[in-house]
Amino acid sequence: MPPFERPGILVVNDDHASLLALSSLLDLWAEELNYTVVSARSGQEALRQVLLHDFAVILLDVNMPGMNGFETAEAIQQHPRAAEIPIIFITAYQADEVARLQAYQRGAADFIFTPVIPQIMRAKVSVFVAMAQKNEELRRQTAALGQHTQELVDINERLTQEMEERHAVERASHAKDEFLAMLGHELRNSLSAISSAASLLGMPAITTEIALRARSIVQRQTRQLSAIVDDLLDLSRAMSGKVVLARRPLDLGKLVETCLATYRATGRAELHTLGEQLEAVWVDGDPARLEQVISNLVENALKYTPPGGAIDVSVKRVGGEAVVVVQDNGIGIDTDLLPQVFDIFMQVSSALDRSQGGLGIGLSLVRRMVELHGGAIAVSSEGSGQGSVFTVRLPAIEPAETAQPARQVKAPGVRPSLLLIDDNDDGREMMALALRAQGYEVRQAGDGIRGIEAALANPPQVALVDIGLPGIDGYEVARRLRGAPATSGIKLIALTGYGLVKDQNRALEAGFDLHLVKPVATNRLCGIIDELGQAVP
Repeated sequence: MPPFERPGILVVNDDHASLLALSSLLDLWAEELNYTVVSARSGQEALRQVLLHDFAVILLDVNMPGMNGFETAEAIQQHPRAAEIPIIFITAYQADEVARLQAYQRGAADFIFTPVIPQIMRAKVSVFVAMAQKNEELRRQTAALGQHTQELVDINERLTQEMEERHAVERASHAKDEFLAMLGHELRNSLSAISSAASLLGMPAITTEIALRARSIVQRQTRQLSAIVDDLLDLSRAMSGKVVLARRPLDLGKLVETCLATYRATGRAELHTLGEQLEAVWVDGDPARLEQVISNLVENALKYTPPGGAIDVSVKRVGGEAVVVVQDNGIGIDTDLLPQVFDIFMQVSSALDRSQGGLGIGLSLVRRMVELHGGAIAVSSEGSGQGSVFTVRLPAIEPAETAQPARQVKAPGVRPSLLLIDDNDDGREMMALALRAQGYEVRQAGDGIRGIEAALANPPQVALVDIGLPGIDGYEVARRLRGAPATSGIKLIALTGYGLVKDQNRALEAGFDLHLVKPVATNRLCGIIDELGQAVP
């Protein structure tokens, strides 16, 4: 027999009139409190029901012929499937302390005395229904986490199999073994934390404080796993030629400046000297992918430069090329290793803590992204201890002022106004709080229609729009905002869980300026918002 779609309440009473009265009373609140009422006229029938269904609570009459309420409760307790179901005894008299003790020993969670006061019954029933709903939600989350864990394990197994097949023909077999060890270490650390937290969430006696801490751990470790999977998927797309660039004219010097400012603001370069010499040089490129290139090169320099060292980044135009140079005075690269630096899974051996070495795929991704932009990358080093120099060359274009509408630079420290359109109340509220804490003015809308109305009434500078909205989806929201004169100039950011190339293309075709895959780190989101909001019509 299929399970109930909603939590069930079992009412057990041998008296037909009393049973009908109780069931009818409970039916009055069934829709509001979201439960299903099932009735039974004897202890034996109640036992059959609990063996077939899960119940949030059982309302059990004490005085029944044959098998009374206490005997029925004891029989229910003996079945593992039903042992944890709370029982509320219904009795027509005030039981003495001994009788109450006997009732609690038989599984009683509470008492309701007749004549029944509806308000008291509703209050007690609602508590157990809410507990059942929370338990079901936790079970679903645990199942989803288990599925996600298995997917990650499957990805890990597929990667392991692919690398084992190439083991005989690849020169960097030792480097690949180290990569697998690091990947396994990163995955197992997060999966272990998730597994422990999921076990806690499944315990019946868990406190609210422990549940909140467990959920926080699950969320944090899931973000970590998502970042690892994103890196691996980026590499897979790059190697298979499935990366599609969202290209537009951009000032490469400004992009590098913003990237370095993020490193300084977050303290990621606080142990090093980070210098810059940046000129305005325009290229036709994908800002997100070029930022990925710069970030990976700077991260590489930080990893292999001991604390106190220096990293210098420069951007200039040389003939028809935009040239980016990232130079450090770190551990350097042996001459025989230079040709392998951009090979997949290659890492430079060093005395530094290898836990800082990452997955070893960053420079391979950098080369591929640069090549997709029609450019080239080279590395040079005088040898061990002499530092290294990475040089990126991209085709330069003429400044894009003539192709751009007139821009007015915002006053320093003023952040763009935001409209957040998302139907997930909790997620929207948390994002709004996080953005307000960063100094943004944020308005919210729970669906596409209300989002459009809010934008037309008071156009924001930037709108963050979820794709999966009720009524009209995020694509239609973007099309309507682009079609209205008052909102056509709003910068639109698509926020979605769908990250395939076709999803990105569809978002851009609908009128979005940028397509982001959830979850997005707050620091990264703020940087993107500020970049888009730099100019206003």
